[in-house]
Amino acid sequence: MSASAEPAAVIRRLGVADAEPYRAFRLTALRETPSAFTSGYAEERAKPMADTLARLAGIEHGPGALLGAFDPDGALVGTAGLRVKQRGQERHKATLWGMAVARPAGGRGIGGALVDRVLAVAAEDGQLRQVLLTVSEGNEPALRLYTSRGFEVWGREPRAVLVDGQAVAKLHMVRLLPEPTG
Repeated sequence: MSASAEPAAVIRRLGVADAEPYRAFRLTALRETPSAFTSGYAEERAKPMADTLARLAGIEHGPGALLGAFDPDGALVGTAGLRVKQRGQERHKATLWGMAVARPAGGRGIGGALVDRVLAVAAEDGQLRQVLLTVSEGNEPALRLYTSRGFEVWGREPRAVLVDGQAVAKLHMVRLLPEPTG
């Protein structure tokens, strides 16, 4: 079966019931692609499951969301989150975070589907006017994905993270949303 003929992933909001597969997926992503994230594998692995449960409980009912992509066997193969700013003068902004797709699930359009769903959640919010994200400089597949979804680079932060002592720059990107009507 070719990659294009494979069934699409099911994307849904994650909640506290998904804590164990989410934690395992996140730790794998942090271990396999450390420069893509601002959190480190050892730091996150040392945190108790209670931290994962608290994260999921805090975002389960919004605003914002943490989405998971599940393959036909029910395995979590991708995640992406939308964190909404809470201060009144920043409530029009959100951040796309935690974007990852499992290596074996790559090339199936799951990343694009997750970003599209995050943008749909942002549009449904009614107050958001822009979605921000950062991408590690040199991560060309991610940069192409985000650019294809209308994100534009607006800045570069040198030495944004240190991964095993090596500085990694982050590109700051934004996607402007239509102005709310009414």
